[in-house]
Amino acid sequence: MSDDLPVTLGFVCVQNAGRSQMATAFAERERDRRGLEDSVEIITGGTHPADSVHDEVVAVIQDHEIDLSDRVPREISTTELESCDVVATMGCSTLELDAENVDVRDWALDDPHGQELNTVREIRDDIEQRVKALFDEFYPDEP
Repeated sequence: MSDDLPVTLGFVCVQNAGRSQMATAFAERERDRRGLEDSVEIITGGTHPADSVHDEVVAVIQDHEIDLSDRVPREISTTELESCDVVATMGCSTLELDAENVDVRDWALDDPHGQELNTVREIRDDIEQRVKALFDEFYPDEP
């Protein structure tokens, strides 16, 4: 990708309280690790946001020294989504985006809400690998 054009990544699910929050946190960490703060914009939201991030998600992401306890799920607009280069949905989305310049990818992840912590950790690890792969796709020469 050209350094002149920032890439906008969107992470979306219905409640914005689990998978999309973990994906956003890993994307923010990956962006910072690779020194891409000026090259990558990250947005997240849900079509019907919950009141808070799920407790089990807050717990397992803490294993990676990431604190999601202060994050608040938010509604995402079609305008925001249409500004993205890639929108990753988490497998639960009712999203119908008709923007020809947006690459919508459904990651088809299990819902962590109410799951045992080990199951949530498996979902978390899958999300982490998908986020790294997404960054490798757009920035293959970055560390």
